[in-house]
Amino acid sequence: MCPTGSARVNKNSQIDMFITICRLDGAHMTQLKTLSLALCSTLAGVAPAAVFAEEQKEGFIEGSTLTVLNRNFYMNRDHRNGESSPTGNGYSEAWAQGIIGRFQSGFTQGTFGVGVDAFAMIGIKLDTGDGRNGGRSAFDVLPVDGEGRARDEYTKVGGSLKARAFDTVVNVGDVFPSTPVVAFGDSRLLPESFRGVTAVNNSISGLTLQGGRLHSMSQPVSSNMRDGFVTFYGGAVDSPWVAYFGGDYQATDRLSLGLYTSRLKDAWDQKYASASYVLPLSDDLSLTSSLNYYNATDEGKKLLGEFDNDIWSAKVALQYGAHTLSLSHQRNEGDDDFDYLRQSDSIYLANSIQYSDFNSPKERSWMVTYNLDMSTFGVPGLSFMTRYGKGTDADYSNANSTYMRRDAQGNPLTDQKRWERDIEAKYIVQTGSLKDLSLRVRQATTRATAFESDLDEVRVIVEYPLSVL
Repeated sequence: MCPTGSARVNKNSQIDMFITICRLDGAHMTQLKTLSLALCSTLAGVAPAAVFAEEQKEGFIEGSTLTVLNRNFYMNRDHRNGESSPTGNGYSEAWAQGIIGRFQSGFTQGTFGVGVDAFAMIGIKLDTGDGRNGGRSAFDVLPVDGEGRARDEYTKVGGSLKARAFDTVVNVGDVFPSTPVVAFGDSRLLPESFRGVTAVNNSISGLTLQGGRLHSMSQPVSSNMRDGFVTFYGGAVDSPWVAYFGGDYQATDRLSLGLYTSRLKDAWDQKYASASYVLPLSDDLSLTSSLNYYNATDEGKKLLGEFDNDIWSAKVALQYGAHTLSLSHQRNEGDDDFDYLRQSDSIYLANSIQYSDFNSPKERSWMVTYNLDMSTFGVPGLSFMTRYGKGTDADYSNANSTYMRRDAQGNPLTDQKRWERDIEAKYIVQTGSLKDLSLRVRQATTRATAFESDLDEVRVIVEYPLSVL
């Protein structure tokens, strides 16, 4: 992790401090110091202009922000299946350092304003457990070469032009959409990104509308944009674009609604609806109920085969002071896996958790979750979570050829079962020079019937965000 130093940066020393905090310690990182400094210097170059714009109230420069997120990421998986694992030894492990720099300008003054967003990111290998980096599996912590060896470092650089008119902002270039049907993923070392056009409108109080058309994606372990797209369960698909539109509406203080639609050209149409209601029962007690629903159908050339899936989840959460206990149920009514873009976060279902999505055809799942907020007990910033989910009745008998899964005799898998238990602890420093530094430990255990995954997984994530502008 980058040296923490002091998070308080005065304007006269912004550049020097910015470069200092981005240096990485350790003799094994010496050969990468030049690359890391170049990355930091590129972003820091926008800082001096802000010093001369202090007296203005709004505009391109004075509305700008420059942030740096230092992310130290460790992950291991015990696949518990020996030679059949991606590494051939039953174990995957990786430890890496990420530096994520983002610059967001303000807008030029006037009814129609323009601006620019930019990012520069670097991921650096610290250790891969003597080659146990997981090859080209779903591990996806670091990019690998043709022989499955993790690269020493990789970078992501990009940006977008943006325009604002009234209450609408349009971005053209490299973007990070966040909707239930298309959403960038951020569960690995560096975030996923897309390239295209997005728009966000907030003209109506309580209503946020979002839309976009994207023609390429860059997964978390990729430095480049890929024309076409990759899905989690169907694999690569030669689709020219994905488009989406929808909105979220805060109808009342207690009721929120969501409605979205998307199209992955020549692959699928997806529709999404959600509702959430909070019912206060007393000063310390409340009941929250939520519903999420997706419909996915084949589209155009049907590159992922023919399908018509309905999948939904319902959740009830009872909160009493620091304690929250939740119960959720999820069902896939379709004959195929419910699919979504690889390594993205575009699956807003209650039982999609650390490893399992519980989205196999005909699968039914139940989950119970307990959350504890320790601020009530005098330790603000500390929280714990544990959950247990179980899925049954998965049946591939009527799945299309893309999503079909068979046993060793060539028969479709039926009556598949699995369970997952997750335990998590997180602490965020509340005050002092290390304010906002966070430590998060996540552990997952999953077991299943034959032809499904058995594994134990641990992730340790340390993040230190810095605001330079």
